Amino acid sequence: MNEIILINIAGDDRAGVTSSITSILASYDVNILDVGQAVIHDTLSLGILVEVPATKESSPILKDILFRTHELGFQVRFSPVSAESYEHWVAGQGKQRHILTLLARKITAGHLAKVTAIVASYGLNIDRIDRLSGRVPLQGVDQQSKASVEISVRGSLSDIAEFRQAIMHLASELDIDIAYQEDNMYRRTRRLVAFDMDSTLIEAEVIDELAAAAGVGEQVAAITEQAMRGEIEFAESFRQRVALLEGLDAGVLESIAHRLPLTEGAEKLVSTLKQLGYKTAILSGGFTYFGEHLKRLLGIDYVYANTLEIENGRVTGKVSGRIVDGERKAELLQELADREGINLEQVIAVGDGANDLPMLSIAGLGIAFRAKPIVRENANQSISTLGLDGILYLLGISDRHTDR
Repeated sequence: MNEIILINIAGDDRAGVTSSITSILASYDVNILDVGQAVIHDTLSLGILVEVPATKESSPILKDILFRTHELGFQVRFSPVSAESYEHWVAGQGKQRHILTLLARKITAGHLAKVTAIVASYGLNIDRIDRLSGRVPLQGVDQQSKASVEISVRGSLSDIAEFRQAIMHLASELDIDIAYQEDNMYRRTRRLVAFDMDSTLIEAEVIDELAAAAGVGEQVAAITEQAMRGEIEFAESFRQRVALLEGLDAGVLESIAHRLPLTEGAEKLVSTLKQLGYKTAILSGGFTYFGEHLKRLLGIDYVYANTLEIENGRVTGKVSGRIVDGERKAELLQELADREGINLEQVIAVGDGANDLPMLSIAGLGIAFRAKPIVRENANQSISTLGLDGILYLLGISDRHTDR
């Protein structure tokens, strides 16, 4: 009967260790059932699950490995595995897989302790933990620091919504972001990312900037507050606010466009997505003029927003065409997916306001970014602690692949 043995090797990392050990195994025609290797702070941990054919004796194999690891200064441990134990392990491979991504300026042992406790309480097993962010400097964190850890877990969840809720409450308690995703094929095949513009791609609300230039800032703010309280729908509030801009010198638009502050991480995110072949879009309840400015600046592929009417160098106080509200954003997202020939599961949508919820809800990955509480509560994912480039961590992209 074939023997199954787990070989664990640990020690100071150096080149050629894995090659040396597997060469010994190859010389005995050993079958490798599983293998895993990790290096943490120049310390190697290598695990190999092997099947020794019934025609071979395990003793000389283990002796050769023991001598070789001793020469290299490594520790080795051999653990026999029963056929029943192996079959149980194989059966577990068919269980659901899930990804938890922690994002913060700094991740502590306390954060990991509480997250992994919830994982255990739901009967899930941790398969792997990977650091996605760069190495942490000893001098501490600052406002631009980033920390992210990805936890791959396995097991069946009878109530995914309940698990999401537990994770959401914990994230709020710890003041970090925790994203939950099913580890399926769509996570690795996203192809389109659609952004809201105001307070998402840029750290400003353009209509407020225009209102200030027109001297109607307080009136516009009052209407905005009514809309936020639900006293007036978005489309009507938008018409009323735009009407107050009548007579504004159109030359102001250019000066405002050039001083709009990009959100932290926007440039890195979009440039990385472009390198990876993603398509990007702006779906905004703001104005096309500013969306086109960002399109040129960042290399965005599509822009859909509201066209501000201008006559004789002055804003008329009207917009042409259908207003881009929440419903329209969702329609546009579906249209773009159809145009690109992809499933909505392959689409990412990012926004901060209530009018973004329709598109966030239909996207395969909907992300509430630095959003209002009602939006965070209704979106599947939320990022509040990091910049836009934190989205790369949700895609499993680490800093070692982008910081070059």
